[in-house]
Amino acid sequence: MELVLADTLLAQSRDPGALLRAVCGGDGAAALSVERVETLRFLLQRLAGGGGSGAGSEALRRAAWEVALERCLPLLGGGSGGGAEPEQRRLVRAACGALRHCARLGGARLAARLAGEALEALRAEPPGGGGGLGVEAAVEALVAVAPELQEPALLERAVGAALTLVRAGGRDAGGEEEAAAVLVAGRLLPALGGNRAVLRRVWDGLLLPPGCGEEGDAAAGPQRVSRTLLALSALADRLFPGLEGNRRGEGPALDARLCGDFWRVVQEGLTHGDGLCRKRARYLLKRAVDVSDQLRLDSTCPQDNGNEPSLFWWSVEKNDKLLKFWDNYILIMETLEGNQIHVIKPVLPKLNSLYEYAISEKGCWLFHPSWHMCIYKRMFESENKTLTKEGVAQFLELCETKCLPNSPGFSEFIIGPLMDALSESSLYGRSPGQLIGACPPLGMKLQKFLSTYFTLLPEEEKSSFLLKFIQKMTSRHWCAVPILFLSMALASIPSHKALGVEGLHALRDVLQCTMITHQILLRGAAQCFLLQTAMHLTDVEKVSLPEISSFLMSLRPEESLSRGTVLWMEVLSSPAFFSYYLLFFSNYKLCDWLYTNKRCFRKSINCHLEHQERSSLSVYVHSLVEDYLKAPVSKREDCFMPDWFEAKLVATMMLLAADVEEMKNKYSEKSNCEWVELKAFLHPLLEVLLKLGTNAYIPTLKTDKSLQLLLKLLQTCSLKQSSPQDDGVLSFLSNSVMTAAESILEFVLRRLTTNELNTVSDLDRCNLYLALLSELTHLCSKAGWKKGLPIWSFISSLITACIQNLQETGNEQEPKLGEQIQKVVSMASLTVVCEIIDQKPELQLESLHAVETLKDFISSAQLNQVLKKPSYIEEKNSLFEESTSPQGWGKIVARYVHDQWVCLQFILHKYHRFIPLSDDETLELSLLAVQRPIRTLQSALEALTLLPSDQVLPVFHCMKVLVPKLLGSSESLCIEAFDLAWKVISSLSNTQLIFWSNLKAFVQFVFDTEVLAVAASSKGQAYSKIKEIILKLVEMSTARTGVFNTVLSYCCQSWLFPASDNTSALENPFSNAGNYSELITEACVFGTVFRRDQRLIQDVHAFVENLGDECAANVVTESTNRDDHYVRVCAIKFLCLLDGADTLHKMFMEDLVIKLLDKDELVSKSRTRYYVNSLQHRIKNRLWQTMLVLFPKLDQNILTGTLDKIFQAGFDNNQASIKYLIEWIIILILHKYPQFLENFWNCFYYGEEKLKTSICTFLSVLSHFDIILENTSAKKPILKKALLVVLQWCFNHNFSVRLYALVALKKIWGMCKSLCVEEFEALTPVIESSLHQVENMHGSGNAKKNWQRIQDHFFFATFHPLKDYSLETIFYTLPRLSELVEDEWIPLCKFTRYTDIALPAAFHWFHSRTELLNLKPSDWSQQDMGSDFVDTDNQAKWTDVQKKIIPWKNSSPDLDLELVFQDRAAKLGKSNSSLIVVASLIDKPTNLGGLCRTSEIFGASALVVGSLHYINDKQFQHLSVSAEQWLPLVEVKPSQLVDYLQQKKTEGYTIIGVEQTAKSSDLTEYCFPEKSLLLLGNEHEGIPANLIQHLDVCVEIPQQGIIRSLNVHVSGALLIWEYTRQQMIKQKQLK
Repeated sequence: MELVLADTLLAQSRDPGALLRAVCGGDGAAALSVERVETLRFLLQRLAGGGGSGAGSEALRRAAWEVALERCLPLLGGGSGGGAEPEQRRLVRAACGALRHCARLGGARLAARLAGEALEALRAEPPGGGGGLGVEAAVEALVAVAPELQEPALLERAVGAALTLVRAGGRDAGGEEEAAAVLVAGRLLPALGGNRAVLRRVWDGLLLPPGCGEEGDAAAGPQRVSRTLLALSALADRLFPGLEGNRRGEGPALDARLCGDFWRVVQEGLTHGDGLCRKRARYLLKRAVDVSDQLRLDSTCPQDNGNEPSLFWWSVEKNDKLLKFWDNYILIMETLEGNQIHVIKPVLPKLNSLYEYAISEKGCWLFHPSWHMCIYKRMFESENKTLTKEGVAQFLELCETKCLPNSPGFSEFIIGPLMDALSESSLYGRSPGQLIGACPPLGMKLQKFLSTYFTLLPEEEKSSFLLKFIQKMTSRHWCAVPILFLSMALASIPSHKALGVEGLHALRDVLQCTMITHQILLRGAAQCFLLQTAMHLTDVEKVSLPEISSFLMSLRPEESLSRGTVLWMEVLSSPAFFSYYLLFFSNYKLCDWLYTNKRCFRKSINCHLEHQERSSLSVYVHSLVEDYLKAPVSKREDCFMPDWFEAKLVATMMLLAADVEEMKNKYSEKSNCEWVELKAFLHPLLEVLLKLGTNAYIPTLKTDKSLQLLLKLLQTCSLKQSSPQDDGVLSFLSNSVMTAAESILEFVLRRLTTNELNTVSDLDRCNLYLALLSELTHLCSKAGWKKGLPIWSFISSLITACIQNLQETGNEQEPKLGEQIQKVVSMASLTVVCEIIDQKPELQLESLHAVETLKDFISSAQLNQVLKKPSYIEEKNSLFEESTSPQGWGKIVARYVHDQWVCLQFILHKYHRFIPLSDDETLELSLLAVQRPIRTLQSALEALTLLPSDQVLPVFHCMKVLVPKLLGSSESLCIEAFDLAWKVISSLSNTQLIFWSNLKAFVQFVFDTEVLAVAASSKGQAYSKIKEIILKLVEMSTARTGVFNTVLSYCCQSWLFPASDNTSALENPFSNAGNYSELITEACVFGTVFRRDQRLIQDVHAFVENLGDECAANVVTESTNRDDHYVRVCAIKFLCLLDGADTLHKMFMEDLVIKLLDKDELVSKSRTRYYVNSLQHRIKNRLWQTMLVLFPKLDQNILTGTLDKIFQAGFDNNQASIKYLIEWIIILILHKYPQFLENFWNCFYYGEEKLKTSICTFLSVLSHFDIILENTSAKKPILKKALLVVLQWCFNHNFSVRLYALVALKKIWGMCKSLCVEEFEALTPVIESSLHQVENMHGSGNAKKNWQRIQDHFFFATFHPLKDYSLETIFYTLPRLSELVEDEWIPLCKFTRYTDIALPAAFHWFHSRTELLNLKPSDWSQQDMGSDFVDTDNQAKWTDVQKKIIPWKNSSPDLDLELVFQDRAAKLGKSNSSLIVVASLIDKPTNLGGLCRTSEIFGASALVVGSLHYINDKQFQHLSVSAEQWLPLVEVKPSQLVDYLQQKKTEGYTIIGVEQTAKSSDLTEYCFPEKSLLLLGNEHEGIPANLIQHLDVCVEIPQQGIIRSLNVHVSGALLIWEYTRQQMIKQKQLK
């Protein structure tokens, strides 16, 4: 209509220039309105196209100059960025449209002038700044005049400015800079690329490698790729031969297919993090493939590497094969965008077909392997972890099973994206149905893959690949699970000389990474595997022994490398070990390895030539010891104590060398070992030790180092598994040390008692001497030192000197540092003495007079005595200043107070029998702390407030002795002790190391048998407080696994097996079980619903534990039994030990049964229906498992009172696993006590409503009626009753009930026939007919299948209620067959591993029968597992996978789109709406018909379709219901959309796309402009990449569900309605 009006005006005007000036308003007129500018644009468009009179006159050119420079260009200065108002944007676009036509009328000079103005605006900082043109206006102005630009220099400037903006803006670029770069890439570069000569310059600039730009090349990698792909998508029509069209300009046409840089950008785009960027990359790939298929010409992209194929090539001979490959490839990449595994999985088998196409018969790559890596990288980086796991598994299997040709890119891919994906812990979960403790599938595949890949690598690449692989393990923070399985995979690589010094250092760095995790067992296992790796893969000729020893120091002996483990010395011999471990792991252990390579290690620089006849290990260790003990004379005797690292290193290497020597003697079959090497190693050390007692001038540093080495030797040498008599090294070391024991003791005594330790740094020396003292006394006790030998004299002298020092009173106002330090040393010494006396009774130290003096001193000493901080400094150093700060000195004082309580603990433990019940009682003993327990306990409470939480352990030990004595007389004080102690435990709950020892001590005094008994006898506040603590502990257990285990284990042991020295008045500690039965009740149903990550850690723990002793971590680390299963295991084993004949036991069990049944009733009432594997389900299941365990111990009296509740539980709506347990226990009850059968029959006569969900439970009981009547003599009347009961249910309207009844009838009738009962002859025809009918059902319907399934079900076919009664059946087999979640399966091994409570040897209810154990879960009422599963690997066809349309195909010549629209509109009348709906990309008639109907209803101005032929389609007409007759329809083919959208932009329309992108606007927040054009995407592909850059805004519909997208008709309808709704509101507001 507008063009018709323009033609009319021009026809009536003789002077077009005057007409233009008139529309502009004349000279001095105000700024033009939007309507005037649009009118001006229409006039200029007609004039530039040859319409009107005088179109080429000089006057018209002047008018064009005037309009462009004076009227249109100033309009662009207002800006039109992303935040501009819609009206302003409309004005700018209309002005740019007018400029385009002005440039055509005004010629090249005007175009150059306008381009210059725009370029100046783009060069401003920031672009568009300085009050000139805005960025969008400047770009649009350049786009408008680009076709008229002719000057090469100006074109070069324009291209240079555009490329500068595209490259600018790094990671920290602002939103405006990013928007400018995107706008230039999407609009300006394609416009400039219309000239072939300029196109080459644009092409070269876009593909310029990063960092090579002329200026402003700051864009980060992902941003640069995104912008480059945006520009290339817009230029797609000009990048391939045959698609460039009739463009003006000279120069050769581009062929992007022949450029390697182009394909690298495309590959980066395919794996880009932004979905829109990936879409553009796929678009370019599609275009290239389509062009190649159309042209059918041979073409090859130049090769980057002569050994690999080019990135893209095409051959006429292989056209079909190539097309098939790329179609499959693009399909896979598009399917991966779905991000839903059920959609993607059917396509994944096509990955294998890609490899079949990609590898030639000669085993060479036909396609560049990087294309395959793009697919896997896309899968690895998916948000869907299931897809990531599937991708990793497929890649590992592929590289293991397919003989892939070598490619350098594969190694880089493995070390890059693959290892990044492997860092995700969740990938290592067990597969469904896999046994707990088995190696997860990914762990197995990773081992096989790495072993296979490394073996197939060329020799020259193996070392570098392995080094990079290990270094990658140090480049990020890895979680415990991935680092474990990667280490295990490394250890599985066959032995090869691949690693040198750098590799060994990298392995050491990995070891440091493993120390971060709190999972000690996993950490230790990883260390074991990394040591195996070092032994298998290190080239010993390239590394020296000092480098080996440095690596070994990274291993923690308390977690992995401990003497006595298989890893240290023994040869692999366990036949029970896993086959895969035997397959992959070498027999080398550390000593074997050192012995085998003893002469192969690279010689170190300081290696002595005169020892060439000795092994390099022996020479190295000997020189190591000598160098270590060559301590320089210190200028200051108060020097700091040396670091322990060196002593640890020397001790470890000495013992390794000694064990190698022992191994050598065994191999040579020498009967007597002379220990030549070990004697030589020890000689320098013993020489120093023997002089310690007599030579007072040995340098302090030398004495420190020698004693450190001795201590480390003694600590490292102690074995975990073998006896000392079998350890020749330990025996020789002990005998050697004993020769110097007197000298050492004399030195230690002098240092501890003669004020030689007087600085803060000397406290470390004190610790060294006291630790050595403990080790020496241990040796002395084994060596048989008796009364009168040096140890007696030493202990007496030490006690006397320490007490004397502690009793001295110096200047209390201004104490000296030396005096205070000596007091700390003396108290610490007495602490160690007390521990020695207590732990080594064989030394008979209590007979010493000094020990009696010690007891008196400790008992009478003031508790919690602190040391005042020294008032001045004698010698300043950094350590002193730190330690005398309030915080530093506080630690020293805390240690001093801590040691006081250790000493008091010794006294209280010795004399706990004599502690009075109050302070008023008098004793013959004169020990004050024992005589006044109340005062002592008050001091203990004070100590809890003084000491830091990590120092309170001895206070807890003292409270364990005091609280049981005082609870009766001082209840409030004891309750205060409970509260304070609980606060300490709560504060420690987040710590790892000290929490458990403190918790154990807390439990021992709060749950002491006497404390529990006294509290229960009075039922006072203490009783309530203990019950409150029980609840708090159970609550803490849900967050801290293992807390409940500690409490329950202690209570169960103390109640069943009281300590032999327990002399309390409590007659039977088991009475506490009845008073605190809720502890056992909670334990029986305890267990949390674990998060996925927690379950994963538990599974991996179980896997490591199943490796057994072959994994040294299992031997070294302490078994803690902190798994939540062990709570129930402990409770069940406790119940198994109860004796039904014991009155207390019987009362306890009766009370427990009632509480369990009450709990079941409470859970049932709280939720009548509950989900399978929910917490309610699990609690009920655990509860009935416990009932089954208790059953054999329950007598008739207990059951009489509880039977009704048991039957009542059968009426509840229970899950299958609970039904089986209830049915089982009912069967056992009726079998043992047939007199309860009458109660059972009554259950069948409740109302139908109550029996509706439960009758099957009682019918299932009758299916085992032969077991029930096994001990009954009068079977006939009971069978008759059973028949009458069952028959009435055989005709029930419910099919499931009929099936259960028929199963029971079949069983009972078989029993009747075997007894030949004549009374049943009347019923014979009915029963036989019913059974015959069900057995001979015809057809293959569900009825026949279900009858067969229920008969084959384990509960009716295999399960035997008596023979299968065992712990394994109750806790493992039945839950597994009931399809309970695996968290609820407790394997029998956990009952045997838990040794805190041992079952008697006569206990025989352990194992399930083999027939039941071997069954697989299958419930008759459910679909057969896997029946709906499709074997995707065997799919022959995949035609059902959605294919994507290619919208540039089937293009037709341009039409005068505007005239078509005007024609249609003229026929139907003008619409009030300014909304245009563009559906050219939609190809389904149903969707188009629905959109036509919706658009007409809401008054859209036009619906644009790809072809008007659709309106004749019956499906279209069925949905449109004649709407096409009342709505203007415009035909715009997909290939014409770019031009159509640009035309509508110049008309002032805002182009809105319905698409999900990173910057999409929410539909609920977007305000539609009046002139809106809605572009809808294709049903499958969405909006193509080449069109997205032409959108002004993307709008997405907010979603709450899982499915990614709506139907296109529904999406369009929602946006059309939202546009209409907003316009209606605006109209109402205007009215």
